[in-house]
Order: sequence, then C-alpha cells, then structure tokens
Amino acid sequence: MNALTLPDVAAQAARQALPLEWVGMCGIALPVFIEGQRLAAKADAGVSLDDGDARGIHMSRLYLGLEALEQQNLSPALLRQVLQGFLDSHEDLSDAAYLNIHTDLLLRRPALASPLAGWKTYPITVSAQLKNKVFHVELKIDVAYSSTCPCSAALARQLIQQQFVDDFANKPLQHADVLTWLGSVQGIVATPHSQRSTAQLHLHLDEFVDELPLTSIINDAEAALGTAVQTAVKRADEQAFALANGQNLMFCEDAARRLNLALRRSPGISEFHVRVIHAESLHAHDAVAESHWRREQP
Repeated sequence: MNALTLPDVAAQAARQALPLEWVGMCGIALPVFIEGQRLAAKADAGVSLDDGDARGIHMSRLYLGLEALEQQNLSPALLRQVLQGFLDSHEDLSDAAYLNIHTDLLLRRPALASPLAGWKTYPITVSAQLKNKVFHVELKIDVAYSSTCPCSAALARQLIQQQFVDDFANKPLQHADVLTWLGSVQGIVATPHSQRSTAQLHLHLDEFVDELPLTSIINDAEAALGTAVQTAVKRADEQAFALANGQNLMFCEDAARRLNLALRRSPGISEFHVRVIHAESLHAHDAVAESHWRREQP
C-alpha cells in the first residue's frame, strides 16, 4: 500500500483574497526563564499574512519555534531570534512577527524591620515585534502598593485635635497624662483611610538594551512610592509600615507624578505610560491617574 501524502489545506488559495495583520495563537502554555527563574507562562504568537491569496499560515511552525524559550534566559536577543524564526518559517507569507509572554515574576522581599522575608508576585507581560526588519520590545508590569489619603489624614488630625480640646480644656497639662491619652482609643478617635493600590507600567525599551530590566524597574517604582505591600511581618514591621504610610500620604495624582519622575531616570527606557489605580476604601469606585513620557529625539 502506497503512503498517502497528507493534505495541506493551508497551502490552498483563499476564496477571498485579503491580507491579514495578525494570525496566530493565544494562551500557549510554556515554561520560560526570567532572571534565572523557571516560570510558568502563557504566550501569544503570531505573524502577519501579507499574501492575500494564501489560505492561512502554518501555526505548528510558530508553536515549535517557541521551544527556544524553554532553555535560555529571556532577553531581547532571544526574542528577536524567535521572531526571526517565525518569519523564516513563513517566507513569502509574512513580513511581521509578534510575541507576547505573560507570567508572574517572583521576587523575595525583606521585611521593613525584622529579619523576616517573603515572596511577592509581579504580573508582567513581555511583548516583542519584528516588522519590516524593525525590532522592539515592550514591558508591562503591575506593582502593588498602599496609599493613604492626604485629605482623610487631615480630617482625622482635626478630629484628634478637637478631642484633645474636649478632654484637656481648662486643665493643667501633665506630660504623663498627655502621653497616656495619645496611646489610648479615647484620644486617637479617628484614623485616615488607605487602600491597596496598583501601578500599571507600560514601558518601551531602547534598541540597545541587552537584558530585560524587570527587577530594576520594580525597585525604582517601589522606592518612588515608598509603601510597597509587604509579605511576612512582625509587629515591628507593621509599625514601620504604618510610619511609611504616614510619611507618604498621596493622592493618585501624587503617585503618578512620583512614578513619572522615577522612570525618566531609569536607563534603557525610551517611552512609558503609567496608570495608577487607588482602590478606594471610602468610595465604591476607584481613583485613577495616568501619565505618559517619551524621550525627545536628538
């Protein structure tokens, strides 16, 4: 019995000749190496279909082309290699290749005061594109932090002042009495509200960048905000966190401006868009601020 040639329907001519900007697959499960960590990821891989007469692309070739990501540390050079492989496997069909990698970066973070430490996850997306021989990489990073409302803090201080007047009016002040009052529930009658907040960073990298500056960008962002959420804590750490919140009162506008100024100083970034979301504990809605910056061309 003669072996039959398997049919290749994708090689047939399209019924309606029309080029397509993006054809591929989304949500491909695979492991990737980022900063020495083996992480579970999902990939979106695709190419353009510039030959409008072609029925389709060869998706299995894209899938197999992702195997290079399983053994090497993720870098701009590796991303370009994979994208070029996409194009080489679709010669005469495609002029552009795309790759998005979604995962959670794990970083071990020390406590603020005690010797404890714990792990935090940072959702990231690495996007690469090779189009008309022009290559570029973008990063999306989510950074969680705490934000204490300046207005709420001012209103709480006013209530504490009024309580002090009510409790000590026309009374001689004794140091011990005031100290006890300051540490009592009766004295500190109000506290400002704070919320778990998120900074969504969308960054365009310079062409000359050799490595993905994920940790350095996260460090810059958390240093600018001053109140990154914590992992393992003791009471001393919780107190230090309360102090940090009290010294970093911020509206969403303040957070967006802090991040803008910090990221401008981060090397390897040519453009960014920042979106901060303060998940209000006072309101049923969120407070949002956005900021954009692009390096001027010489």
